[in-house]
Amino acid sequence: MKSITINGSQREGVGKKATKALRNAGQVPCVLYGGDQNVHFSAPELAFSKLVYTPNAHTVVIAIENGETYDAVLQDIQFHPVTDRILHVDFYRLFEDKEIAMDIPVRVIGTSKGVLNGGILRKNRRKLRVKALPKNLPDFLEADITPLKIGGKLYVTALEGEGYELLHSDNTVVVQIKTARTAVVVDDEDDEELEAGAEAATDGAEAQE
Repeated sequence: MKSITINGSQREGVGKKATKALRNAGQVPCVLYGGDQNVHFSAPELAFSKLVYTPNAHTVVIAIENGETYDAVLQDIQFHPVTDRILHVDFYRLFEDKEIAMDIPVRVIGTSKGVLNGGILRKNRRKLRVKALPKNLPDFLEADITPLKIGGKLYVTALEGEGYELLHSDNTVVVQIKTARTAVVVDDEDDEELEAGAEAATDGAEAQE
């Protein structure tokens, strides 16, 4: 999984007054959980743009000015209700031998027969919760819709893979093809009839020649 580095400064104070001063200076107060002690630090608001405003999943390297670095993942983020400015960010520390759970984006691939026949693709889950060791966290999960016909559903079990566990029930629908008013329902027999008809038409044309 790709990683983003955030350069931060150790926070000297954690009270409301110190926090307000940081925000006024364009800094975001942060806390890193998961270690022997919580790490309080701050970083420029612009440093979070590639981490927050993206559909992709990333791990984070937190580099403190005193030379210490920590591998982490984003745990929680708070926004101002009016301005949408980032108010506070929580991280959770990663350890190579400890599994971590995080949301991984779903990437739809393939061309569905149902969509070609006028059906509507509905993405029920744009992200799925995955549990794995840090080294096994995937950048994304592929949902192949190629075999889906109108009314077809792709369940979470189709996205299972080695090295990680999907934290969803087996009947969780990831994507489905909904019926539209203009949709044409074609089943396997219809596919075969259409192919046979096309071959017969071709043979007839060749015979006339």
